Amino acid sequence: MDILEELSASLEAGDTAAVTRLTTEAVAQGLAPEIITGHGLVAGMNVVGQKFKAHEIFLPDVLLAARAMHAAMEILKPHLVGKQLPTAGKVVIGTVQGDLHDIGKNLVSIMLRGAGFEVIDLGKDVAPERFVDEAEKTGADAIGMSALLTTTMPMMKEVVALAKKRGLYGKTRILVGGAPLTAEYAEEIGADAYCFDGTSAVDRMREFAGG
Repeated sequence: MDILEELSASLEAGDTAAVTRLTTEAVAQGLAPEIITGHGLVAGMNVVGQKFKAHEIFLPDVLLAARAMHAAMEILKPHLVGKQLPTAGKVVIGTVQGDLHDIGKNLVSIMLRGAGFEVIDLGKDVAPERFVDEAEKTGADAIGMSALLTTTMPMMKEVVALAKKRGLYGKTRILVGGAPLTAEYAEEIGADAYCFDGTSAVDRMREFAGG
C-alpha cells in the first residue's frame, strides 16, 4: 500500500493521528498538495460518502473522517499559498431566513467539501438576497438551501424568484433539502433538485457538473 492509499484508508477510519502523520510524510516526500488532496483525502471521503449512503457507517463516523480531513488541510495550507486547487464546483449553502437549524446543513457542507467542492457556508437564518448576492459575487455553480420548519419553506421560493429576476436561474443550480421537504415541493417552487442528505447533494452536484 502506497502512502496515498494508506492516507485514504486512515481517513475512512477517522484516524486523525494517522492522517496527520501521513499528510506530513507525503509533503516531506515532495508530493504535490493537489495530489495529496485528490488521491488521498478526497478519495477517502468519497468512500465515506458511499458507505454512509449504503448505511454501512453512521453520522459519528462521517464526523470523525471530516475532522481528520480538516487536520490534514491545516497541514497543507502553507503549501497551497498562491495555488488554486482544482474544485469539482462551487456551492453557496445556508439555512433559510427564520430557521436556526443547521445540523443537516452542516453535514451537507462536510460531504460536499469532502467530495472536492468549494463550499461557501452562509450559516443559518440567511435572507434570500444574501443567497443570491453571494452566488453572483462568487460565480457559484449552485445555491443549496435547508429548512427544518414548514413555516420557513416559502423562503426557498423567494430565493428562486430572486434568482430568476437577477438572471441566475438556469445558470446557477438550486438545491433544496430538509426534513419537511419533498421532491414534489422542490419541483413546485422551481428548484433544480431535492436532496434528502449530504450524499444525495454530492450525487446531484456531480450530475450537474457532468461528472
